[in-house]
Amino acid sequence: MPTPNKTRTAIPGARRSVATPRDLARLRAAITAFFFLDGFVFAGWVARIPAIKDQTSASAGALGLALLGVSAGGTATMMATGRLCRRFGSHPTTVASGVLLAGSVALPPLTHSALALGLVLLVFGTGFGALNVAMNSAAVDLIAALRRPVMPGFHAAFSLGGMAGAGLGGLIADQLSPTRHLSLLAVFGLLLAAAAGRTLISLPVPTPQGGPGPAAKPGPATSSEHTATSGPAAEFEPALATKAETAATSGPATETEHAAESEHATVGPEHTAAPEPSPVAERPGRARWLVAVFGLIALCTAYGEGAMADWAALHLHQDLDASAGLAAAGYSVFALMMAVGRLSGTALLERLGQTRALIAGGTTAAAGMLLGSLSPMIWLALLGFAVTGLGLANLFPVAIARAGALTGPGGVAAASTLGYGGMLLGPPTIGFLADWYSLPIALTTVAALAAVAAVVAYGTRNAVRPAGS
Repeated sequence: MPTPNKTRTAIPGARRSVATPRDLARLRAAITAFFFLDGFVFAGWVARIPAIKDQTSASAGALGLALLGVSAGGTATMMATGRLCRRFGSHPTTVASGVLLAGSVALPPLTHSALALGLVLLVFGTGFGALNVAMNSAAVDLIAALRRPVMPGFHAAFSLGGMAGAGLGGLIADQLSPTRHLSLLAVFGLLLAAAAGRTLISLPVPTPQGGPGPAAKPGPATSSEHTATSGPAAEFEPALATKAETAATSGPATETEHAAESEHATVGPEHTAAPEPSPVAERPGRARWLVAVFGLIALCTAYGEGAMADWAALHLHQDLDASAGLAAAGYSVFALMMAVGRLSGTALLERLGQTRALIAGGTTAAAGMLLGSLSPMIWLALLGFAVTGLGLANLFPVAIARAGALTGPGGVAAASTLGYGGMLLGPPTIGFLADWYSLPIALTTVAALAAVAAVVAYGTRNAVRPAGS
């Protein structure tokens, strides 16, 4: 049966599943490069928005409508990208999406009206949304093969790319025009996509080796396996049996493909003893419900990220009388601690398990945001923002990974769409609440939704269990 993807149809000429540690390491590096590319290119564009606003002579309202093109293109594309991943595989879709994103970032400075800007941002947003779904789907497949919860590391690359893109954009904003800057950014992005894409396309999507393995087997593990396959870490792949079953049923394979795969009887779970179906595999409706739950957790997290990006500096400057430079540090410390949290996320997940990490992260973010929004002192507010970034760091990656483990690219697409909906919802909601009450009170909604994420994670802690556990 076909091996290119866990929810895939047969692809002619498909190679055997990645099995060697070297191939898995190359695949991990390539996927990481696309996460970095996503953050770097997007942040580079954001850094030039003021200049492009002046170039198009757009009013604040017209610019706001034009910027909705990114969101509209992204959210409209995400669900379709899940279907493309199932049809063509997540690796080719990731490469094509990365090329579209990198190439289209050169278009905004070529426009001279808000309408034209909005139209090209639809294209840019399409690339952004498609790449987010495709690369996360590729990451979910690799995580299943590695049997380690490494999703936070990929999202750390996105965060670091965003910091690098924003920092570089700020440094060269006075030296280069938006057209030259974003054109150079497009060239760099296309080169990176070509280099990483060559590796990604040359290697097929990995399948978990040895079937469900320890994650689906109750009972103690040996001392050498304890860290990776028992206790909290075993919780990392709640639906591995679902993956094997989906791979076996998602698309027709030709007799030739069956014969070719029979020569590699040691590769992939389909050639081992058939795993006992998990409760989720037997109830597709339950799987869809759980994907929606993880999408809600992603929404709560993205709401906070969007709110911090748009309102943290204003809160420090307007409500606490911080200088412009010190106010700008509000989002910087948040983003920095989010990157730190994601870099250490794999170790945290292996130690605590995903459910405990979600609960701890949501609780920490809620406490930090209450401190950051209600504290009368600047340094306490900055401390609160840092704690918030640390708490939110791994909620989104874990939610996307768990949704993908349940239903493949479709789960990634659905949870991502809900998540990025939260990023769209956050800034205007806080703006309206700030008008009705005050900005500090409005910012407490970030704490409230972080607490909701923790409660939802706790409430669904027993919803997904491997078969036999």
